[in-house]
Amino acid sequence: MRNKVKITRISISMTQEQLAKQTGVTRQTIGLIEKGEYNPSLQLCIAIAKVLNKTLNDLFWEVENE
Repeated sequence: MRNKVKITRISISMTQEQLAKQTGVTRQTIGLIEKGEYNPSLQLCIAIAKVLNKTLNDLFWEVENE
């Protein structure tokens, strides 16, 4: 799973801690999601998309053969 969470978050001058608080997870979880080392639930993906004012398609997509 690839994502644009980090790029989008930085573009609006938001810290990992701020995004974490607004989505109800830890800063470490946001960091792992941004690195592609954690596969978030659909509910968390939706929460992140809402906070960042993006669609799921804007932020997340599956990559074949990984």
